[in-house]
Amino acid sequence: MSQYDFIIAGGGAAGLSLAYHLLHSPLRDRSLLVVDKDAKERNDRTFAFWADRPTPFDDVVYRSWNQLRFAGDSLEKVIPLGDFRYQMIRSIDYYQFVRGDLSTHPNVKLLQGRVDRIDDGDEGARVWVEDQAYSGQWVFDSRFSLPNSRPEPNRHHHLCQHFKGWVVETPGRAFDPQIATFLDFRTPQKNEMRFFYVLPFSERQALVEFVLFSPDDCNQALKDYLADTLGITEYRVVAREGGINPLTDAPFPRKLGRRIMAIGTLGGMVKPSSGYAFTRIQADSAAMVRSLLQKGHPFDVPASPRFYRTCDALMLHVMARHGAQIKPIFSAMFRNNPIERIFRFLDEATSLRENLVMMASLPPRLFVQAWFELKILGRVHQPIG
Repeated sequence: MSQYDFIIAGGGAAGLSLAYHLLHSPLRDRSLLVVDKDAKERNDRTFAFWADRPTPFDDVVYRSWNQLRFAGDSLEKVIPLGDFRYQMIRSIDYYQFVRGDLSTHPNVKLLQGRVDRIDDGDEGARVWVEDQAYSGQWVFDSRFSLPNSRPEPNRHHHLCQHFKGWVVETPGRAFDPQIATFLDFRTPQKNEMRFFYVLPFSERQALVEFVLFSPDDCNQALKDYLADTLGITEYRVVAREGGINPLTDAPFPRKLGRRIMAIGTLGGMVKPSSGYAFTRIQADSAAMVRSLLQKGHPFDVPASPRFYRTCDALMLHVMARHGAQIKPIFSAMFRNNPIERIFRFLDEATSLRENLVMMASLPPRLFVQAWFELKILGRVHQPIG
């Protein structure tokens, strides 16, 4: 049996992030095994995030913007970001960067294979990869299964955020490469929250992404948005991406055993009300390393404050029950708040005063109704999809 100090089951965004943080800390000389069933040789998704300071992955940022566009029926505005930047990393660049860094460390092994199970123990855990056992003092599990991710449906919301994107190339100038479209609600809502975002790479090329909460004909919606909203009728699709983000207020246990910890989506790192995860994963990876150094175990990591968990639950309730009303809510948010406050709120870093101002800036009726249904009546609404 092979022995390691750390084993990471899953080499996606969360697993590779934790491996990178471990190897850029005083724990860099510990033995590490990263197991993933995929070779990570294709660009399967896009990591988008905002930041007002350098990140460990600035070298692989594919594009960065200092202005964002918000568009709805009653509001359209271009917003300068000040000290913030909205950034995009292609997953293939991220995989190659981190895996390349890991390959320079002789104490690190990258293994392609399927993790069949993980057995907990007193002094370590055993990871079974296709009938071969590997022992780790600490094991971090990022394997997430959407069909098995809906515990207690009568107590918690479970929404599926579907996304599908095309990288389109036009024969002439069609995009402003200085402005990324953050939220564009100018599409039929069909009784749920639906929007597009556009990340321009140049005047002739951009990622156009459709986000919705039920299975539908995304291809037709993308064609209609390009033609009817952006006025683009001549283009070719040079790349495609898609997937599903689970949005839920259900608790995600971090401690899966005496020696096993959940990370990434399995550890609740997807922000329930927005779907953003990349910067939360980075902060969580750094927190686990601090815990290992200071406490001798990885479990002493901060949880989301109760206030933000309540806000997420209320927003999910409104999304599930009154999805078509999300558009005016976001319009009010962007009309009445500076972008810095919105980013800090989504990052769960606002002050009490900012939280009060944010709450006062939004139409209250649906949130009061959601609070009454959740807290007094105990009703949870589950959408299809």
